[in-house]
Amino acid sequence: MINARDPWVQNCTLRANVLLGRAYDDELYTSVLAACALGPDLEVLAAGDATEIGEKGVNLSGGQKHRVALARAAYSGADIYLLDDPLSAVDAHVGRHLFDMCLCGLLAGSTRILVTHQLQYVDAADVP
Repeated sequence: MINARDPWVQNCTLRANVLLGRAYDDELYTSVLAACALGPDLEVLAAGDATEIGEKGVNLSGGQKHRVALARAAYSGADIYLLDDPLSAVDAHVGRHLFDMCLCGLLAGSTRILVTHQLQYVDAADVP
């Protein structure tokens, strides 16, 4: 069963999931992986970012799928981001890292609309 809140993950390498056909930029890619807390995952995955992701992300945890999808969005360089609770599938420590380093850090120059039930982030909102 597919849940509407499940992040979309392709059956290809982790790197290809993040790049989604865009040109590889080493500096941007490295900063996106760091902001999305994917560094420790790359150390555990057999081939790092060249690891093949199974169909529907079968070999990733829920939190890893969300972080890969967030990394794809961050790498895209969009002007506007609509985020449907990307912090829901991660623990509080990782959620704080994603919020600080990705949403308020890497994506700070973009318009971000974050839907979440986690009230600890309300103080950082321009418009709560």
